[in-house]
Amino acid sequence: MREEERMNPGGNMLGLLRLTIKRGIDLAIRDVNASDPYIIVRLANQKLKTRVIKKTLNPEWNEDLTLYVTDVNEPLKLFVYDHDTLTLDDKMGDAEVDLKPFLESVKMNLEGMADETIVTSIKPDRHNCFIEESNIVWANGKVTQNMFLRLRNVESGEIELQLQWIEVPVR
Repeated sequence: MREEERMNPGGNMLGLLRLTIKRGIDLAIRDVNASDPYIIVRLANQKLKTRVIKKTLNPEWNEDLTLYVTDVNEPLKLFVYDHDTLTLDDKMGDAEVDLKPFLESVKMNLEGMADETIVTSIKPDRHNCFIEESNIVWANGKVTQNMFLRLRNVESGEIELQLQWIEVPVR
């Protein structure tokens, strides 16, 4: 199997999404007085995992994960867990990001726009996990979006991350 077939089994890849998982803020305690958090990211049939950060409620991952995008309707899902050695890992909440606004911005012809131009803004509402307004920005020739997400199904916790679009050269 060729590399591009392995990376894109459906053959209809729109491009690559670089997800920088920056940090967790005020995550839930799942061990005695801290947790050993990590994040599982899902997009369609892809599943990636960050490294485990030991004994903290405010982990700093600063970790880049790259996923291929084949369907604009597929949400990005994040699941936070506490790593345990002898028992099943404990859930520490989840969040979901609708990628449609980001992907619609990617489709616009932004070449020639001023650097740091805000393409669109997404306000927090009861249908998303945003804590504050999140801007989709054209900067350094790339579309990026920084966001703070409130974790659901847990007593506390936020995740800071950034999306960046990577164009795939057409052969």
